[in-house]
Amino acid sequence: MRNTRIATRLGALALVLAQILAQPGGAQSFTIDKDTWFGAPQARQTLEIIATADTELFAPVINAYIAQNPDLRIRYSEAPSIDTHIAITEAGAQFDLVISSAMDLQIKLANDGFAAPIAPSGAESLPDWARWRDLVFSVAQEPAVLIVHDSVLRAGHAIPRSRHDLIDLLRENPQMFDGRIGTYDPVTSGVGYMFATQDARATDSFWRLSEVLGRLNARLFCCSFDMLEAVRAGELLMAYNVIGSYAATHLDADDPVHLIELQDYTLTLLRTALVPINARAPQQGVDFLSFMLSEQGRRLIAEAARLPPVDVLEFLNAPHLRPIQLDPGLLTGLDQQIRQQFLNEWTAAMEQP
Repeated sequence: MRNTRIATRLGALALVLAQILAQPGGAQSFTIDKDTWFGAPQARQTLEIIATADTELFAPVINAYIAQNPDLRIRYSEAPSIDTHIAITEAGAQFDLVISSAMDLQIKLANDGFAAPIAPSGAESLPDWARWRDLVFSVAQEPAVLIVHDSVLRAGHAIPRSRHDLIDLLRENPQMFDGRIGTYDPVTSGVGYMFATQDARATDSFWRLSEVLGRLNARLFCCSFDMLEAVRAGELLMAYNVIGSYAATHLDADDPVHLIELQDYTLTLLRTALVPINARAPQQGVDFLSFMLSEQGRRLIAEAARLPPVDVLEFLNAPHLRPIQLDPGLLTGLDQQIRQQFLNEWTAAMEQP
């Protein structure tokens, strides 16, 4: 039964991947989860943004920008990463700015000629690993954390500080964690696939951890929010590679959940922005990106949106943080043959007796 479920997911992935990698041709449909307008209806200028982040996260940044530009309306369209990619590459949708956590798909947009060369102010302060040419720019850095329910500590277990600690804890307590640990499903989640491939490149422990998760019947998820809710409710005791900003934003002080940055390394996602080549109002996109990269914008992103802005000092002060660099190496994982081979190996690791 489990083999059938995984085979079904792999089949679904092949169809989705074919859409992503197809050359532009006939118009394809895409899904918008939520459309929100900001600003006065009578405003003469319009900025249209498509983004993968929850509307509530960027609302404070958008409202602050409109306060300085009262003659502007902003449409914020919240969409999954794959739909965001299809909207630009195949559906011919005209947005002025794309903000996405799917770094590999953003690089692919730029590499395939769908991003306009721009020069937003503030971009000169970004390190080389946080921008790609004059096409893709990072606006936030978000660690992938381990989240642990408080009942693990109440049972007398120490919080794991490394993947080695995590593997030992799971191996020594199979009855406690069977069916009660979660992680991304790299078959159906673009971000989950990117985290998995980055983990595999960073350490052999990834495959040992995958085997342990397989033996413990780990639950697989599409989204960080769903994993967080399952841990908060006590359905899961742990979840691995949850985007930390989502967890921090949605947790209350009295929630029985701990956020752990593993000290051997903590992958750090870069949320990026680009202006599509077919934007109706490209300068509006550049101006808003410049605002996000400004001192005020960075402060709003950190304090109101609760997304850590790009900060080189953070990596110097916390050397366990490891940024996923913006470079063409991210495109390797989108090769169909390489992707299928990786997922086959991951499936074999997860199908442990």
